Amino acid sequence: MSLPATDDRLDARQLAEAFRQFSEASEALTGAYAGLQTQVGQLTERLSVLMGALPAGVVVLDRDGFVVQANRAVEAMFGQALAGVEWAHFSAARLAATDTPGEWQFETAGETRRVTRVDAALESGDGRIVLLNDVTDAHRMRLAVERNERLAAMGEMVAGLAHQLRTPLAAALLYTATLVQQEMGPADRERIGNRAIERLRHLEKLIRDMLLFARGETLGREPFSICELVAELTQTLEPLARAKGLDLASACTCGDTRVVGDRKAIAGALTNLLENAVQALDGGGVIRFDAALDGPLARFRVADSGRGIDPALQSRLFEPFFTTRPDGTGLGLAIARGVARAHGGDIGIQSEPGHGTTFTLTLAMGA
Repeated sequence: MSLPATDDRLDARQLAEAFRQFSEASEALTGAYAGLQTQVGQLTERLSVLMGALPAGVVVLDRDGFVVQANRAVEAMFGQALAGVEWAHFSAARLAATDTPGEWQFETAGETRRVTRVDAALESGDGRIVLLNDVTDAHRMRLAVERNERLAAMGEMVAGLAHQLRTPLAAALLYTATLVQQEMGPADRERIGNRAIERLRHLEKLIRDMLLFARGETLGREPFSICELVAELTQTLEPLARAKGLDLASACTCGDTRVVGDRKAIAGALTNLLENAVQALDGGGVIRFDAALDGPLARFRVADSGRGIDPALQSRLFEPFFTTRPDGTGLGLAIARGVARAHGGDIGIQSEPGHGTTFTLTLAMGA
């Protein structure tokens, strides 16, 4: 049994209408796609212009870590095209960490340049963007400012320094002049000779500290164990503390963690803090020396149970040549702060009269 002709005409009309609607939708989609392509082309062109104009280096990586795009600035930095380069291998070979956290250095055209580096993942998860900003000139200016500040401080204190040099020198001259007296017995001669040597050593230390402060920089960099340094300094200072009847205890919770820096300079800064604590205490006093990790920092603390330090003096303790001891050079704490800051950290004090003093020295782990 066949369907009526009217049904065939109805189906044909519906099919034609459906085809017309499909054609209109297809044309609309084609137009929209063409519009999107135009917008993408414009955005791509603007992005290319922007990347070319940026003074900072821009590197775009795919999900496998290969460079898919790099602007002129970053290729000028390294003196080569970077497209297709495996970035992890390239950056490990060319970029070296510096003593300042977040800053890297590399050699190019016979000079050393410094950059800051920021890595950011794309929201799509298909890669990353690396931004490199050249801070070489800013670093040089910072070093110059720090050196000028040190030289200015030395200039302001030159009169006081001359007095400090004159006092031990005059004492040494007096003692040595006494040694030529023929009637002096062997025991007195030895006693006077030891005093002359003591004053000359003090003079030597004063000059050495002055040179360290003027230089204000670390000379070597090596990885070393935090806990091994704590144990070594404790062993060195323990006889001195025991001779004064003091209790010196240490602790380190850093495990096998190592920090990179000038081990000798850091040890000298911590030794200065420990010696100050020993000199500030009387028999029966307690000194606690500990080290721990504090986020990106290694934190050293030297706490004593002494008389504490007056708040009016605390703000001046780190001034060059300021000292409260007759035999002090006034440079130890200034040098210690310089060492800490050269390693991306700092030094601070907490003290209250009658409740002891705590010095905290920090170093950047990524230095």
